[in-house]
Amino acid sequence: MLKADLHIHTEYSMDCSMPLATIIERCRTLGITCVAIADHGTVDGALEMQRLAPFTVIIAEEILTPHGEIMGMFLKETVPSGLSVEQTIAQIRAQGGIVCIPHAFDIFRPSALDEKIMDEITQEIEVVEVFNARSLLQRSSEKALAFAGKYGIARSAGSDAHTPGEIGNAYVEMPEFEGRDDFLQALTRGKIVGHRTNPLTHFASAWNKLKNRTWR
Repeated sequence: MLKADLHIHTEYSMDCSMPLATIIERCRTLGITCVAIADHGTVDGALEMQRLAPFTVIIAEEILTPHGEIMGMFLKETVPSGLSVEQTIAQIRAQGGIVCIPHAFDIFRPSALDEKIMDEITQEIEVVEVFNARSLLQRSSEKALAFAGKYGIARSAGSDAHTPGEIGNAYVEMPEFEGRDDFLQALTRGKIVGHRTNPLTHFASAWNKLKNRTWR
């Protein structure tokens, strides 16, 4: 069985400063054997991680649309930010990728995809992140679980780690898989494990974002 943290950021995200080597070391310490690297607006970090890591790495990206973020999984190249929801999904599909909704129904997260849009695109959604360790309210997870159950959508979980100590705060125990279709099947047999991250951790992300904007 894999221990899969399906939402981790790296120094390639504007609001994160974690080097790839640090992530690899932390995952090996915790026994994390699969990760989805989902940086904001780029797959460059994920591609490099896949080259370096001694465990399974899913190439993912959090893509910002005018209505919130969509995560593309099993990507080959970066999907540009700022496209419409429909265009973003089309670009993910063109790469043979998976459409995932991260931090679903998180009312404290401005980047959460609009609930009305989620209802409109249910047929396009293949995975919903039903437990994000950085989401503050249990209610968010409950709504995401209900949504996934109602529409028969696969459920995922991830730490949304921006610092080493967050890695593994949420993960899925799931069978090993080969490729995107097998991943979806394995995910349906997975067990979600984890706990919520201390809210104070968000200050690290805010500081990194401010620092990177200032330097740029």
